Amino acid sequence: MRVIDGGGASASVVPPAGFTATLTLFTAGAMGFLAVFALALLLATDRLADRWGGELARTATVRISAPAGQVEAQTQAALRVLETTPGVETARAFDVAEQKALLAPWFGPDLPVETLPIPQLIEVLEDSDGYDAEGLRLRLAAEAPGAVLDDHTRWRRPLIKAAERLRMLGLFSIALIAGATGAMIALAANSALAANAQIIAVLRLVGARDIFIARAFVRRFTARAFVGGAIGTLLATIAVAFLPKADTAGGFLTGLGFQGLHWLYPILVPILSAFVAYGATRFAALRVLRGLT
Repeated sequence: MRVIDGGGASASVVPPAGFTATLTLFTAGAMGFLAVFALALLLATDRLADRWGGELARTATVRISAPAGQVEAQTQAALRVLETTPGVETARAFDVAEQKALLAPWFGPDLPVETLPIPQLIEVLEDSDGYDAEGLRLRLAAEAPGAVLDDHTRWRRPLIKAAERLRMLGLFSIALIAGATGAMIALAANSALAANAQIIAVLRLVGARDIFIARAFVRRFTARAFVGGAIGTLLATIAVAFLPKADTAGGFLTGLGFQGLHWLYPILVPILSAFVAYGATRFAALRVLRGLT
């Protein structure tokens, strides 16, 4: 009896069309579409966290809380201390218009800042070497008792934690999409194997090995998953390209697109889809064939 084995001939074992083909293409395309958006969200979150963290890391604020007659004197004293502090690049006091702009989102643009006991704010920008925060606090306490230094540590820490959790959430989402893709393709492969049970029996009668039959299904389903993933990736990349660009006002909500070399990352999605389909189909095919006697 002739033993059937080989490469190209195995492709003719699996029917080229049908429900399983449509299901595989649709699943791979839908999951590829979702994976691109999950990747875009992950990268946008990283960029936003890096930008916010970088801005807060190099800036600090000195708040002057003193009686009305002493605010100006203590502000000048604090500025002199800051100007002579190693590691401080610039220091400037906010004027009335700037403080009004800071409070406008909460109290509206017509807030009479000049008539309210609002602390005077001083923006501090550190250089690349940085400054000694504790030493600066001691100097400010001596020269301007009403000055309080806020180095934004309490703001940076939650941002770092949030960025780490969002990064893990994005990676988990991509892993979940890959797992769902593998499960659906495995179900489609099981269905195709069951539908072709008679063909498989005939192939065994003429000497076909199980690995030959499994290879036929693996090749066909891997190709379908790659094509479906490529279509879904292409559509998602086009959709991402038409999203609003990042700007100062929109921030996170308008910065979900790819930037620079990140536009190459979606190319990996159909490749990943093909690898998932290969593993899922091979596992399902060999498992089902062992059960068919």
